[in-house]
Order: sequence, then structure tokens, then C-alpha cells
Amino acid sequence: MSAVTNTYTRYDAKGIREDLSNVIYQISPEETPFMSNVGRENVKNTFFEWQTDELASAVTTNAQIEGDDITSFTAATATVRLGNYTQISRKDVIISGTLESVDKAGRRSELAYQMAKKSAEIKRDMEITCLANQAAAAGDTSTARKTGALLAFLKTNTNEGTGGGDPSYTTVPNAARTDATTTNLRSFSETLLKDVIQKVWTEGGNPSIVMAGPVNKQNLSKMAGIGATRFNVTGARPSTIIGAADIYVSDFGNVSIVPNRFQRERDVFVLDPSTQALLTCVRSKPLNLPRLVTLRSVCSWLSGVLRSRTRRHTALCTTSTAQSNRNWTKEGGGEILPFFT
Repeated sequence: MSAVTNTYTRYDAKGIREDLSNVIYQISPEETPFMSNVGRENVKNTFFEWQTDELASAVTTNAQIEGDDITSFTAATATVRLGNYTQISRKDVIISGTLESVDKAGRRSELAYQMAKKSAEIKRDMEITCLANQAAAAGDTSTARKTGALLAFLKTNTNEGTGGGDPSYTTVPNAARTDATTTNLRSFSETLLKDVIQKVWTEGGNPSIVMAGPVNKQNLSKMAGIGATRFNVTGARPSTIIGAADIYVSDFGNVSIVPNRFQRERDVFVLDPSTQALLTCVRSKPLNLPRLVTLRSVCSWLSGVLRSRTRRHTALCTTSTAQSNRNWTKEGGGEILPFFT
């Protein structure tokens, strides 16, 4: 069929109003699981320090003679002083006065909208930085300071592929770890998991979170216990297929399995959140910059530092970035632990 001759259609008419939604849909993820689970504190210097101490090993030989006199004393052990540097994160935007004044769809103030967007971007930058393989750096007048990330703190309780190595540092995590070569990455398995979990628990850790990228989150859900579960569905009602694991019950307690888009796929972290904290030196705030009268420019700043109170309560395991197609064999109870690459 064809339109009747001389039919006046939408394609010929002028002055048709646009129909633009007054909502802006943000399609980028904003969740930051690591930062949301660790503590928050304030610091007053760009180099922040804290102390750790430990008890002497338990022994079976501590039996003394009744009435014995002490003739020599055991030397006291000093605390260990650790530190990390703050890192400045910045986002900026410049808006013309005309744009701020005109009628816009989805937002009243362009400046306020852009500042909210930049604040979310800084938050994402901080999340990915905290979980990166980044060493601490003091910086200078021409080089930016960098905070030592979680992977730089972990030098014990690790299980890596051939070629992988732990960072070497004394008090400041100023060396990045050596990743195993791509050809030596292993599939994520319960054997690796149980090895690292046992190490963490033996050192006194009580991990409560397993954090993994999307690939290893699905590998975690392939444990045999899920596939063996069956439910009878009776009547005309919807049924549910269980194909994911959110909590893993181990010999050493329950851990929540949390996916994170901003960590490396090769790393799986098992965390005790009470030993981690994000410390803020300068809180995120807008700063008006001098510009021409017709322009408004704003810069948002945040200076923060990661503190890992003790490396012994977290562990690392090098895994593959590919999904494993095999199921795990469940032996007794296995727990999920701290992993990194």
C-alpha cells in the first residue's frame, strides 16, 4: 500500500516538539565493594604510620621450679612501625555560564550534575587503585605520591604460579609483587583455596569476605555442592534454579562471596575487613578555580591512603583469568580464603 496523494505527514510538518526524557540514566556501575566493607579514618599527614606487635610463640617447656629466683630477664621486643603514603585523586570540569543558565533535560544545574558524576568517578578510581599491584611512592615536586595497594602489602600466606613472587619490604610497601607468567597461571581450585585459608587461620586471621572478579566468582559457584542440590516443585508456580554460591561454609567459619568489577581477574581476595581501612587526609570537596566571568570551573580533590593493619590475616593465590569447566570435589568442609596474584 501507499499513502494517499498529498497526505500531509509527520515527515513534512514543521514545529513538532521533541519528546526527550527528563531523566538521565547512568549505565556505568558505581558499586565499590572493597571500600564499602573496610573501615574509614582521618589522618593528618601525607605519610601515615601505625604499629603492630605479636605474642611469643606458645611453648610446652614453660615449667618453673617452686621458689626459684630470677637471675636473668628476657629482652623485650619492640613494636613494628609500618607506614603508607596518601595519594591525591582529582577530577575537574569547566562549564560556561550560558550552559548553566539554559533549560536542560535531566538536570537543573549542569555544574552540580557534573560534580556528582566526577565524585562517582573518583570513587571508582580509588577502588581499582586499592586492589591494584601498586607500590607505595613518596613522590616529589615532579612525581605524584602513590599509596601502596593491597597486593603490595601481601608477602606471606601466598600461593602463586611458577614465576610469581612476593614483594620485599620492611616497613613501607614500596615494592610491587611479581606476577606469575601467563603460561603458569593455574585454574582456581579448592586445593589452592584450602591451602591459603589454612595459612591465614593459623596466623590468627578470621576472614569473612571472599572477593573475586566475575570469572572467578562463577568458578566459585561451580562447587559440587550446588550442582548436587535438588528441589521438588509442586503445583503451577515458578521454580528457581540455584546456580550461584553467596556464602561458603568452611572448617574455619562462613565467608561471604562478593564479586568486584574493579579488581584484576587473576586475583581472589579473602579478607578480614577489620584489618583494612581507607584513611582520608583531605576529604573530597569542590574547589572553585579562577576563570573568566562567563565560565565556572570546579575541581574535586581527595587525598587518601590504604592501611593494611596486618598482612598475616590476608592471603594470595595466583589463578587463571579463564573460567574452569571442572567441578570441585568437596572434601569435608573447605573454606574460601584470601587470594591475590
